[in-house]
Amino acid sequence: MPLADRFLDIRRDPDSDELLARGGDSEAHSILQRAGFIAVVRLHETYHRVPTGLTQDDESRLATDAVARLRAIGYHVDCDTDFDTDARPASCLPLGSSVAHLAERIREATTTHEAADALTELTAAHDGILAALDEVLTATADFHDGLG
Repeated sequence: MPLADRFLDIRRDPDSDELLARGGDSEAHSILQRAGFIAVVRLHETYHRVPTGLTQDDESRLATDAVARLRAIGYHVDCDTDFDTDARPASCLPLGSSVAHLAERIREATTTHEAADALTELTAAHDGILAALDEVLTATADFHDGLG
């Protein structure tokens, strides 16, 4: 990964007063999304902004959280002083990384038993990934049905 991708700016745009995050790589974009920023994809640029309708205090909390999360895993973040923080929250691997790790285990397997062990994480009836995905899809369908 290029070193330049480890740098981000989180600032209020002086012209529009929008709170914007610029720079970073796909991991930084994922962290910004999880912190509450919305991606804006242009032909030659992708950046993030806070959702519309937030109070300035809520925007500041969102930006401060993003700065802390990004710095906790080694990004250099230049930001407005309102968002500067020394907080470094502990971070867990996202679920997608855990699932991707299963693919790596299967690629590295040298025996059928090793491959089957990895696949069991997917198919375990009580707490496997497919069972959990079934719960997510059912909850989403229930939510949709409740919309009227």
